[in-house]
Amino acid sequence: MAIPTDLFDLTGHVVLVTGGGSGIGKACAAAMIRHGAKVMIGGRTVEKLTGAVEELNGLGGAGQSGEPCAAVQLDVADDASAKAAVAETVAKFGGIHAVVNSAGTMCKKPTFDLTGDDVNDLYNIHVTGALRVSQAAGEHFKKQQSGAIINIASISSFMSLTEVTAYACAKHAMMGLTQSLANEWAKYGIRTNGIAPGFIPTDINRKMIEGTDRGRRILEHTPMARFGAGDEIAGAAVYLASKAGSFVNGITIPVDGGYLASGIGDSVAPWATPEA
Repeated sequence: MAIPTDLFDLTGHVVLVTGGGSGIGKACAAAMIRHGAKVMIGGRTVEKLTGAVEELNGLGGAGQSGEPCAAVQLDVADDASAKAAVAETVAKFGGIHAVVNSAGTMCKKPTFDLTGDDVNDLYNIHVTGALRVSQAAGEHFKKQQSGAIINIASISSFMSLTEVTAYACAKHAMMGLTQSLANEWAKYGIRTNGIAPGFIPTDINRKMIEGTDRGRRILEHTPMARFGAGDEIAGAAVYLASKAGSFVNGITIPVDGGYLASGIGDSVAPWATPEA
């Protein structure tokens, strides 16, 4: 049997990336463009989107003509905004084939101090926000009997981290959303999967992990002994959006440098005594 040579080719595909103005979302947008897709990035901050579009349009993909990237102001916490962003994506590029739900925020505080509003606010962005955009895009996917939804979950979808309880709860729920949509919408040709990044310094967590004791402890527990980069998450997104991932549905893929696999390994802790 001949092995296809275009497994990761996204030429002719249109992708909407929420939270696409920075961080992992922007990295996913860049990777999609490099593999031939047209990309609409969505976010709340116009200035951030404008700069990102300029940068992303300088990339180009194989065989592309015109500008491969545009932006739409998008608040995933608002039903009308989610629907409008999908409609504008279709109007701009003539269709929609995949969604990357990357919009997110953080709440770090001791759990005794956590309020119901803190939890609800994070759910509204991460979980309900992903659902809103998926529903709006899903109407188009259903009509064309094909489409890919990619939810950006987290390493905290699998295990606990101190003082980010609201975030961890929301990211656990994103895995549940991913499985539920995968189960219910596969009959419409829609595949729904997730990516669980390990520790990637971004605008929402950089102050928590770079140059801090928390960051040191993370690196101690990561076999690759370093933080990841957005580009290293983006490859999984391309895989899930492309032919290469055509039979992958309902799974959340950790991309974490081995963090979840770590038990007792080689210590680089400053207090460790080398073994004889």
